[in-house]
Amino acid sequence: MGAINVRETSVADWGSRSIGTIWRAFDLQIATYAVLLTCFGLAMAYSNSVAGGDGALASGSVFLRGLLWTSIALVVFVAATAFDYRWLKTLAWPLYALQIGLLVTTLAFGSGVGGSSRWIGLFGLQFQFSELAKILMIVILANYLAARRGRMNSVWSIIGACVLAAPPWALVLLQPDLGTSLVFGAILVGMLFLSGASLRWLGALALAVLAALPFVWTYVLRDYQKERLTSFLDPLSDIRGAGYQLYQSQIAVGSGGWFGKGLTNSTQNQLDFLPVQTTDFVFAILAEELGFIGAMVVIGLFIALIWRVIAGGWRSKDPFGTMFAAGLGSMIVFQLFVNVGMVIGIMPITGIPLPFITHGGASLISMAAGLGILESINIRQGRAEW
Repeated sequence: MGAINVRETSVADWGSRSIGTIWRAFDLQIATYAVLLTCFGLAMAYSNSVAGGDGALASGSVFLRGLLWTSIALVVFVAATAFDYRWLKTLAWPLYALQIGLLVTTLAFGSGVGGSSRWIGLFGLQFQFSELAKILMIVILANYLAARRGRMNSVWSIIGACVLAAPPWALVLLQPDLGTSLVFGAILVGMLFLSGASLRWLGALALAVLAALPFVWTYVLRDYQKERLTSFLDPLSDIRGAGYQLYQSQIAVGSGGWFGKGLTNSTQNQLDFLPVQTTDFVFAILAEELGFIGAMVVIGLFIALIWRVIAGGWRSKDPFGTMFAAGLGSMIVFQLFVNVGMVIGIMPITGIPLPFITHGGASLISMAAGLGILESINIRQGRAEW
C-alpha cells in the first residue's frame, strides 16, 4: 500500500508541475494586448451600431455580431493553444490543399460587391476564407523554410517559396481582392527576409516584380482599382469620385483633435459621410472619437503585440516556430502600416483591414488562430520572459 501511495503522489505532483510549467510558458502579454485591441474593436462596433440608428443591442447589429465573433475567436484561440503545433508540420500538404480548395470554392460560389467573389455564407454569417488562407500560408511557408534552414542562399529555395505562394495569391487576386493579395506578398517577403535568404537574390526578385508592374497595371487591375491606388496622391482632384472616401477620412481624423469627440459622437459616422466606416476606414472613426491620444494607444498596443510575436519566434528552439512568428509578425506589421497609412492619406486605398479593430469575423478568427498557434509553440518551447 505504501508503494501505491507514493506512486499516486508522484503522479499528482507531476500533473501539478506540468500545469505550472505550461502557465509560465504561456505569453500573457500576447493575450493581454490582443484582448485590449479586441475591446477597442468592440467599442467601435458599438459606436457604429448606435450611429446606424437601430441601437447596439438590436438584432443583427454590428455590435452584437462583434460579440458573437469575439466569442468564437476566444474558443479558436484556446483550441489552437491547446493543439500541439507540431502536427501542423505533419499536415502541411493537406493544409495546402485545404487552402486551395477554400479559395477555389470562394471564387466559384462566393458573393461580394460589384461582381466580386469574396464571401461565403455560413449559418447566416458571411465568412471570408482568404483571411484563413493567410494563416494557412504562414504555416505552409514556415514548414518549407524551416526544412531548408541553412540553404536559403540558393535561388532555388527562394523560387520554391514563391511557387508555393503563387497559386493562393493568384486565386485571391482573381476574386478580385487586391488588398489581401498584397498581404500574401508581404508575408512571403517578410518570411524570406527573416529566414536569412540571400539579399542578392531577394533584390533580383524585387526587380522582377517591378518589371512586371506595367503588365499588371495594364492587363490585371480593373479601372476602379487603379483609381483607388492613385487617388491618395491628390484626393481633391476628384472629391466627389475616387477621392471622396479619403477626403472624408482626413476630415474625421483631423476633427478628432488630441482627445476626440467621445465615443458615439463622430460626425462623419452619425451623418454617414464616410463609406465603409465599420471595415476598412474604421480607424478614421476611432481617431475622431478617441482623438490622437486614443489612436496612439491603439498603435502602441499593436507595436507591443508585434514585439511579443517576434520575441516568441526568437525564443523558439524549433525553426518552424521562428518562421511562423516571422510570418505572423510580417502580416500584422503590413496590415497596420497600410491601413493606418491609407486612412491618413500616405498609402493607396487597397481595402486591407486593421486586425482586431476592423469589423469582420474572418479577420478576428484568423488572428485568434495565428496567436493561438504561437502560444502553442511558446508553451512547448520554454518559459516566456517579461
